[in-house]
Amino acid sequence: MQTLGEAARAVLLTPDPQEKRRAARTLARAWLRGDLAHRCDVAMPERPAWPTKPQLLPPGRMPARRKGGSARGRIAMIHALAHIEFVAIDLAVDLVGRFGGEFPRRFVDDWIGVAADEAMHFALLDRRLRQLGSFYGDLPAHAGLWESAEATSDDALARLAIVPMVLEARGLDVTPAMIERFRAAGDEASAKILSRIFNDEIRHVTAGTVWFNQKCDELGFNAVETWQSLVKSRFRGSLRPPFNDSARHEAGLTQDFYAVIAW
Repeated sequence: MQTLGEAARAVLLTPDPQEKRRAARTLARAWLRGDLAHRCDVAMPERPAWPTKPQLLPPGRMPARRKGGSARGRIAMIHALAHIEFVAIDLAVDLVGRFGGEFPRRFVDDWIGVAADEAMHFALLDRRLRQLGSFYGDLPAHAGLWESAEATSDDALARLAIVPMVLEARGLDVTPAMIERFRAAGDEASAKILSRIFNDEIRHVTAGTVWFNQKCDELGFNAVETWQSLVKSRFRGSLRPPFNDSARHEAGLTQDFYAVIAW
């Protein structure tokens, strides 16, 4: 029987975006059917396989986003979101393949589900790009999205603290304004996609918070203090307001975690 680790590694080493999203969904179905042994017995790659396009640029070299509701501006925004969701497939699969053996099956259930969600999100955004006359890979993309995975490759607690509880939580902060921007431009189709993604991301942040708290309880750590310490030591970006406090609270990420260390 193939192991969970072997199946996760295979997804990570799939470069083509369409094949990767299909592989992630296939991984989820195989896990739910009981076709994979709950063992993470192979090393995950340091960096996933990605396509030659989009061109990946450092944050400081990314073209400035067009403001307003122009068609090109909306395409650029959707392309950026598609890239985030594409990398998010690998982030979720790497979490499972790298750390899934340290947790019970329910942990794998949750994060396999997240990987399947991210694959679906990418498919929706890629299809929307094509409807607007573009495609994923047509524009340059941010090269730094995998940095947090590299910085937390040795510690499941750090990975949970940074990826779902910082990066995905930031999506909760910024997505509502993007939805309104698309609606103001008359692009209800894109707004509906982002609304669906937003609701799913609340569940993803919830999963991160629940498993972070549970792991802290097992280790006898104070969850809030541990999270703050890990963010300070492992996250290279900044934690800046405004925060969507209501959505974060719904996900279990209350202000006592982040309000004190925001800058």
